[in-house]
Amino acid sequence: MRKTVLLIGCFGLSLALSAQTFSLQQAKEYALENSDKIKNANLDLDIANEKVKETRAIGLPQLNATGSFNNFFNLPVQVVSANFINPNAPEDELISFRAGTNYNASANLQATQLIFNGSYIVGLQVSKFYTQFRSTNIEKTKEDVLVNVTQAYQMLVAAKANLNFIDSIVTITGNLVEKQRNYLELGLMTQEDMDQLEFALLTAKNNQVSASLQVKNTTSLLKLTMGYPQESEIEVSESVESLLLQNQASTSTFSVQNNLTYQLMNEQKMLNEYALKEKKYSLLPSLSAVVQHGYNAYRNDFDFFKKGDWFSQSFWGLQMNVPIFTSGKNSAVIRQARFEVKKSENAIHEFEQTLTYQEKQANNNLESAKEQMKLQEVNVELAKKIYENAVIKEQIGKVNSILVSQKYNQLIQSQAQYINAVLTLFNAQLQLEQLHNNIK
Repeated sequence: MRKTVLLIGCFGLSLALSAQTFSLQQAKEYALENSDKIKNANLDLDIANEKVKETRAIGLPQLNATGSFNNFFNLPVQVVSANFINPNAPEDELISFRAGTNYNASANLQATQLIFNGSYIVGLQVSKFYTQFRSTNIEKTKEDVLVNVTQAYQMLVAAKANLNFIDSIVTITGNLVEKQRNYLELGLMTQEDMDQLEFALLTAKNNQVSASLQVKNTTSLLKLTMGYPQESEIEVSESVESLLLQNQASTSTFSVQNNLTYQLMNEQKMLNEYALKEKKYSLLPSLSAVVQHGYNAYRNDFDFFKKGDWFSQSFWGLQMNVPIFTSGKNSAVIRQARFEVKKSENAIHEFEQTLTYQEKQANNNLESAKEQMKLQEVNVELAKKIYENAVIKEQIGKVNSILVSQKYNQLIQSQAQYINAVLTLFNAQLQLEQLHNNIK
């Protein structure tokens, strides 16, 4: 029974520790569902929708209840002319007395309705437009997340390919060292040559450790960009070759208007224009209506909850506010808002030129990266062939181990250049796709 439970437990643990495998497209889809950045962008849209409701409510009827209680432990003194009470008193004689009650209380219910306010009209327009701004920001956030996931995925695939390559070199070099030890024991090679081979093997293993670390770091980076748990295992199903097949030039037509950053800048300009409009409309008169009904009570003893009079009062009215003179403050505020709009227009114009330049540069970089990768691919194959031939010649005594080490260093260098060329190609293509708003 204990063995059965143990087996079941081990099976469950193995399932928990098993790595989930992702293609590049699956990694993107996972990130779209789990990225905290996208979740926050969606929450910003929810906040913007609630802001619309909040702003709209400002122009709807408002109802407020107020109440107050006062305990006058020192009643205020009132002063009147003495002839108010005694007509025969001198005109300059004054009589003072304390008026009022020790306790008084009031309760009021007030309803207000905004009739006209220029700032409110603009504020309602801005709040509605702000939801569009947040929707565009969600798309831009998604694009940024997909770019980061793609870059991390491609780096991991390249790092794994590099590790596999170095693993094979370690195996080849290790086999050569084992065979050469036999020649050393028979006296057919010098200790110096053997030391040189041992040095080459240690160098290969050191490169292997570095390559393994690179795989671990890029794996953690991919998890981070995907929103995938760091403590869970993950595998990638793509290879460098399959990614290169997917890595075709964008067929979409370049348009500055399609760029999400450009769209956000235009929407920011619109927000600045609304801000200018709000400053202008704030100079208009505002009008609101008010209706109030309340009760007041006065007592010498604290007995408000007993029988006693509560005096009612009701009124309605209109309240108007007309800005007349602010010593130039409003004019200065309007000019500042107008300058902000102009700055937005200048920034958009500059960004248009920048995007056009970046698109041309990205196309040039892509073509160059393709050529460089093809050359480096051939270079690696050639360096690998040279190294393997050197190993064979070393085994039959035609070359010494120093030459083998030199060919090994040449191979490692060409492999590093090839990996860099692959990543350069990936980045060039990704930049072009982003400029074309074609990240999916």
